[in-house]
Formats: sequence, C-alpha cells, structure tokens
Amino acid sequence: MANFTIGKLAKQTGLGVETLRYYERRGLIEPQSRTGSGYRLYDDDAGRRLRFIRRAQSLGFSLDQVAELLSLSDRPEKSAAEVKQLAREKIADIESRIHDLERMKSALSVLEDQCPGHAGTTAECPILAALNRQNQEPVAGENG
Repeated sequence: MANFTIGKLAKQTGLGVETLRYYERRGLIEPQSRTGSGYRLYDDDAGRRLRFIRRAQSLGFSLDQVAELLSLSDRPEKSAAEVKQLAREKIADIESRIHDLERMKSALSVLEDQCPGHAGTTAECPILAALNRQNQEPVAGENG
C-alpha cells in the first residue's frame, strides 16, 4: 500500500493542501500514519475518498451530505434506502433552485426588455429604478 505525503496526495488529486487539511479536520479523510518528524502519510484509500468527495460535490452534495454518504459507503451492510433518500432530497433541492433561477431570469428579462440601453440615461433605467424601489413589492415579472 502506497504512502503519500499531503503534498503528493494534493498533486495526485488536483486539490490544494489546505483543502486536504480542511477535509481532515472535517473527518472526511485521515492520515494512515505520521512520519517520525510528524508529516502526515496517506494511503490509497485517502485518494479514493477524495475522488468520492469530488464526484459527490459535482452532483451538488454539501460536505455534510458527503460525510453522510461516505459513512454509508464505509458500511456496506447498511440499507441503500438511506442513500436513495439522500439522492431524492438533493433532486428536490436542485428542482427548487432551478425554479428560483427561472423566476429570477424571468424578472430580469422583463426589466432588461424595458431598458432603453444606449438610448437612455441611468436616471431613466427601469432596472436601476426597480432595484432602488423603497417598498418591498416584487420586481416586475416576479411572482414570489
């Protein structure tokens, strides 16, 4: 089993040393051992866990959720139902974010369509007017 210093592991995985230290503080990875002079030594499992973390984050999972997924992955006897439930929750979160982004896009598109652009001044700009409004009513195109 190979032993990697934190620098070599960082280079191998494309992550920064400080990121690896942060993951270690969060309990996501841990050194297999330390050298006599105190340098951390990581094994192949740390590289596997780091790839797992990066893949899970690319799917939108937070580090807390990644920790839960790693814990489930480390216990193969556990029910896959827990993993499926985490995936369902993440899908619902993503759908909610998509809805919010579509609402924001619609509201901004309405304002952008009303803006005369190069033909007007900033004093006449409906985008700035909407952002400067004193009341809390939604921007044109928003429906809450």
